[in-house]
Amino acid sequence: MKVIFGIILFIATASAATADTVVAARNIRANVLVTATDLKLVVSDLAGGFQAIQDVVGQETRVVLYAGRPVMVNDIGPPALVERNQIVTLAYVAGPLTILAEGRSLGRAGVGDRVRILNLSSRTTVTGSVEADGTVSVSNTRF
Repeated sequence: MKVIFGIILFIATASAATADTVVAARNIRANVLVTATDLKLVVSDLAGGFQAIQDVVGQETRVVLYAGRPVMVNDIGPPALVERNQIVTLAYVAGPLTILAEGRSLGRAGVGDRVRILNLSSRTTVTGSVEADGTVSVSNTRF
C-alpha cells in the first residue's frame, strides 16, 4: 500500500520533461538576419521551439522576436533574395526554349519561395519561384 501511494505521489508531483530552448536575448525586428549574439539557451518545457542555436543563426526573422521569448519554427525563415519593388529577371524554360523578361517584384521572397511579379513588358502579373541566383522561374504561365 505504501509503495502504491509513493508511486502515485511521485507521478502527481513530477513535472513535464524539460529541454534546452532557444530564446531571443534582445528584441529583434522583423526582416533581420539572426546572429549568435541575438540568442541564448534556457531550460524550458515548451514544444515547437528550436533546441540548438546553430539552427537559427543565419535565418531571417519573419516577425518581431521579443527578449526572453522562445523562437518558434514559423518565426524565422531563409533570408530574402528578392525585395518588394526590386527589378528581377523572369525566366520561362520549356525544353530548348528559354524566354527572359524583366519584372518588378510585388513582394519579398527567399530561395524556393513563390512571389508575384509584374511583367514590365506586358503589364501582366505572374507568379514564380525564386532561384538561388535571384531570377524568378515561371512555368506554364502567360507573360
